[in-house]
Amino acid sequence: MTSRIRGADLFEVDLPFHHAFRHAAAERATSSSLFVRLMTDDGHCGYGEALPRTYVTGEARETAFDLLATRVLPRLLGTTFTSFPEVQQFLTDCDGRAPAAWVDPAVPQVAAWTAIDLALLDVFGRAFAVELQAGLPAGLPGTAVAPAVEAGWPRGLRYSLVLSGEGGARSVVSLLKARAYGLDDVKVKVDRHSEAGVRLARRVLGQHARIRVDSNMAWSRADARAAMPRLARQGVESFEQPLAAGDVEGLARLSAETGLAIVADESFHDRSSLARLIAAGACGAVNVRIAKCGGLVAALARCCEALGAGLRLHVGCLVGETSQLSAAQLVLVQTLGGGIDHLEGCFGERLLRTDPVRPRLQFRRGGLPPLPPRGPGFGTTVEMDAILRHCGRRAAFGQPIPAVAPRPEIRESREGA
Repeated sequence: MTSRIRGADLFEVDLPFHHAFRHAAAERATSSSLFVRLMTDDGHCGYGEALPRTYVTGEARETAFDLLATRVLPRLLGTTFTSFPEVQQFLTDCDGRAPAAWVDPAVPQVAAWTAIDLALLDVFGRAFAVELQAGLPAGLPGTAVAPAVEAGWPRGLRYSLVLSGEGGARSVVSLLKARAYGLDDVKVKVDRHSEAGVRLARRVLGQHARIRVDSNMAWSRADARAAMPRLARQGVESFEQPLAAGDVEGLARLSAETGLAIVADESFHDRSSLARLIAAGACGAVNVRIAKCGGLVAALARCCEALGAGLRLHVGCLVGETSQLSAAQLVLVQTLGGGIDHLEGCFGERLLRTDPVRPRLQFRRGGLPPLPPRGPGFGTTVEMDAILRHCGRRAAFGQPIPAVAPRPEIRESREGA
């Protein structure tokens, strides 16, 4: 069987939040995302999502849109695959970036490529009848996990709360909701001067709660050396990105001087950045987000490399992700089967006013994962009317794609909706 890409659409999308989300590096009230829709010559549609963030991968949404529109999607038209393993091998060879003949590898592009990676997996998963929720098929470079890890949902792994840095009454309400919902694992966003969120989380959630902090690069080395031991005495377990993204040497010194657990986030997004962290001994864990690593296939490869180097994993998300990226995250966790200490994401319409993807993939009571969707590809359906309602720029390539694509069978949990 042969399947070929015959059409592609690209959309700038601003899905509004219920409330603005703030941390030390940014504040936003919409998703500020990109969506890619691909169609094959046999009529299958697949979708990819990207959330370019300049402070994470160096990509603004405008430049990512232009890169996809001028250099990537025109070259993708006519691409043919004869099997799903062939698609997977192509993405493995790309390693989170467009082929070098399409885009100079030095150009920031891993966020943009995420949308392509997900759309290719989705559309050819449908074309070749592969259900990705069972985990990515093994047997290719980047899909072999550590020998002690078995594929499947890791025992005891639950979703955690991420507390915005705005503080005040809104944080109290969020924590009270989390307590009522049975969440006892929280990451608190802190800035240079405010640690009140940690005290508030401890007071509301109790002494048994697991608390981490994320300063999103807000601290200087002196700030971090002063704050980290003080917060550790309040039971904070780990410290995410305490220093600027490029200060790998500072992270290594901070780790050695304090002996406390450091998690790299903005310092890590591709193979070379991970290699620098490992070589420097700069952290004990990395925050892996599909949307900053160049897609699902590249994120899985980075997870395997990190585990092989003795690092632990925090699997996270970017603020504003829809259930399309959540579906990909479920595949990542299922494929890994272990090595993950903390899990963030699957917020759906708890954050977004409208999630255009069905089923809505939202964590359940106690942080339990959502029931995975059924069907080929990611098993999701994207409601294009919702995309178009919140769409800015758009571009189309190749043959026009019908407004209504075939809908797979889906299963949606009502618990906690």
